[in-house]
Amino acid sequence: MKALDVITIGRSSVDLYGAQVGGRLEDMRSFDKYIGGSPTNIACGAARLGLRSAVITRVGDEHMGRFIREQLSREGVDVRGVVTDPARLTALVLLGIRDEDQFPLIFYRENCADMALCEDDINEGFIAEARSVLATGTHLSHPRTEAAVLKALRLARAHGARTALDIDYRPNLWGVAGHGAGESRYVESEAVTAKLQMTLELFDLIVGTEEEFHIAGGSPDTLTALRAVRALTGATLICKRGARGAVAFAGPIPARIEDGETGPGFPIEVFNVLGAGDGFFAGLLKGWLDDETWPKALEYANACGAFAVSRHGCTPSYPSLEELTFFLRRGVREPALRHDAELERLHWSTTRPHGVADYRIFAFDHRAQFEEMDGYTAQKGGAFKRLCLEAALSVQAGRPGYGILCDERIGRRALHAASGSGLWIGRPCEWPGSRPLAFEPALGSDCGGLSEWPKENIVKVLCFCHPDDDAAMWATQDAAVRRLFEAARRNDLEFLLEIIPSKVGPVNDGTTAALIRRFYAAGIYPDWWKLEPMASLAAWEAACTAIETHDRHTRGIVVLGLDAPEADLASSFAVAAGFSLVKGFAVGRTIFAGVARAWLTGEMDDGTAVTEMARRFARLCAIWDDARTQAREKAA
Repeated sequence: MKALDVITIGRSSVDLYGAQVGGRLEDMRSFDKYIGGSPTNIACGAARLGLRSAVITRVGDEHMGRFIREQLSREGVDVRGVVTDPARLTALVLLGIRDEDQFPLIFYRENCADMALCEDDINEGFIAEARSVLATGTHLSHPRTEAAVLKALRLARAHGARTALDIDYRPNLWGVAGHGAGESRYVESEAVTAKLQMTLELFDLIVGTEEEFHIAGGSPDTLTALRAVRALTGATLICKRGARGAVAFAGPIPARIEDGETGPGFPIEVFNVLGAGDGFFAGLLKGWLDDETWPKALEYANACGAFAVSRHGCTPSYPSLEELTFFLRRGVREPALRHDAELERLHWSTTRPHGVADYRIFAFDHRAQFEEMDGYTAQKGGAFKRLCLEAALSVQAGRPGYGILCDERIGRRALHAASGSGLWIGRPCEWPGSRPLAFEPALGSDCGGLSEWPKENIVKVLCFCHPDDDAAMWATQDAAVRRLFEAARRNDLEFLLEIIPSKVGPVNDGTTAALIRRFYAAGIYPDWWKLEPMASLAAWEAACTAIETHDRHTRGIVVLGLDAPEADLASSFAVAAGFSLVKGFAVGRTIFAGVARAWLTGEMDDGTAVTEMARRFARLCAIWDDARTQAREKAA
């Protein structure tokens, strides 16, 4: 058994994708940022399908290079082969969606990092870990990168690995088209044909569009080109034909292209063809490396390509294995897959990195409670929240599973300082105490302010609600929560819904569960739930069942504090920790309230305040960890 299923080699870039659809690239107002480059995309797509993938490439020693490395890791791709180049910048690509036929594209790749890949970057031990190695055509265009690719292929074959080529012909990257021709897929070139043909014998699998086989085979006639390629290699040839599907040729090229092996296609709306071939190859790899028949492998590939052409972006559009399996079982219901609500929920839930088992969150997002304290000013409030962050970081000590809840209105400096710290960061949206629910003014009535939020911020909203609310109250609050939820999804932000029915009316063991069911019925699927500390086993069972019945992919529940004494929280933790869906706590006033009162009136200095809050936070962490340990031991 080898440690890796596939290593891809070649381009890596940051794709700046025009957010507006239907216009010229000249008129784009904003861009979404994704990782890109065929081998990078394929490695991510393969990882989402459960393959153990890695990529060999170079990135710059700057923000975009770190973005690629971090995103690859989040996708589950092995980054040991990603070399940081101290002298060159990470490649950039600007691209847009004009219509289903036009996709303007500009490559910023002059002396970029990945084109400095060299033989020294190819480690034999690393190559030996892989069942297959996949090269892409661009890196055969330059002597230095070609030498690196050929070394990797020789080592792969020496160690019994399969080898694959994505022809990936981009004329301007071979120097046979200008910078403005990034969208071009074919320019005839005898030099390119000759270079490609020198390497074809090294591959077991070769994949390309008809135009790419034209350049590899040296003929504008597809059958003639395929036969020319076949004369040079015994590889299985996969010819992609767009909406007509793809055809596999494991042996001699037949009289008609249609006589090759095919897999089922999918009648979907074409929205964006950029990156579709990379998604196709990821699905093909899944079938190929699982030793499926070519029709089955092509079914996987066609389905992954269908996802790609129906969504915005390249790597973000590729499916998880669970999503792919569901799609193949259920079939197409909405030709525009990005508008299939059931499929999109599954995509959202199963393509995000897994979290940790337990979260310990210091909540100091309170606003009204601070403003009511003696000695409070906006300046003092902001300074105190920096002390809260300092306390949280001291307890975290760089470990995963710790977090904060912090607002932007009072705690802006603390909120911004927390970015990149590794903390889980929740950020409130509600106007404190509002019922019916109203939002912080900075968010905007359309929740458009979320477009300014960093991706690591989790949208948190507290809705004071109760099953006995009248129809008018429920309709108003439902509309507000749904508007915020949809805006969070649109901005690629996770969503936390906090409900506290005990502040509205009497509660029993079924109250919280009833509210949870109502929100799901309204089409609201929170990533996180924040629930009050229920001491009843039956109440927790009912709440967890309500969530799992509707959304088995939710991130989970965190328990809030309500300024409860430590002993009361410990009792609630003891019950809640027995449920795997409960991921931890988000407690605030139990930690900071007494300290804040003393600090705001000058009775406590900064250092003492940080030390005391860190002590209280650490104490609650220990209580939670002990409760979880005891629950696990009891279950065992």
